[in-house]
Amino acid sequence: MPGTGRHRRPGEDATDRRGVGGEAARLGARLVVLPELVLCGSLFVDAAESSARAEPLDGESVRFLADLSRAYGLVLVAGFCEVSGLAKPYNSAVVIDGGELLAVYRKTHLWDFERELFTPGPVLPPVVPTSVGVVAPLICYDLAFPEVLRSVALRGAQLVASPANWPDSTSPATRPPEVSKAMASAATNRLVVVVADRVGPERGCRWVGGSVVVDHEGYRVAGPDFGIETVLVADVDLEATLDKRLGGRNHVFDDRRLDLYASC
Repeated sequence: MPGTGRHRRPGEDATDRRGVGGEAARLGARLVVLPELVLCGSLFVDAAESSARAEPLDGESVRFLADLSRAYGLVLVAGFCEVSGLAKPYNSAVVIDGGELLAVYRKTHLWDFERELFTPGPVLPPVVPTSVGVVAPLICYDLAFPEVLRSVALRGAQLVASPANWPDSTSPATRPPEVSKAMASAATNRLVVVVADRVGPERGCRWVGGSVVVDHEGYRVAGPDFGIETVLVADVDLEATLDKRLGGRNHVFDDRRLDLYASC
């Protein structure tokens, strides 16, 4: 279940955002995914500004997210700006279950000007057992790389949870290619893909609000509702993701010709 929302402005009370988790919980959600850099925004002017907004894992933002997860009994995946100890911070996402921090992932594929703002993460996304199933956090541009999706699928992920910030296109009625990538990734790996995308204006950019839930066969089961702040809720069958067969003769892993392209 993804939530699409704005970021918290400096000085805004973080508790105002508890309504997102509360609404999702009332609608029956057990897993909530929030957008990339959800509490601080992402269009920083330079590395000095991104560094100034960065927090440690035990900082205010992660504590707030842990409180939200604990209060509503949720598995929560959300993005934040993390202190790295280097010249530039990480663009990170946490996986929290019932208030317990299970994992943090640092975005490995940086888009455009992000290279000036963040340090790329050094390792692939973790595959995290949670109370709802096995979850792999990705962040936005990571979804463009089939190798990343295949890696987490081979390591047992049942659901990919991706905080995202997708810019609006010049044709807002057209589905952005990123939604198609999420659908293709789900189908080719037989896992669920959930994307929570930011919506609305930020410093001259407009985020499209393309949040989507895609089932293990690659079909959209919720969203996207472009251009509006929304909460999407959908039932997905995570047990079905364990069966990688396609019909009676094919298998998404076993049919690979590693003798031809293992080094690609």
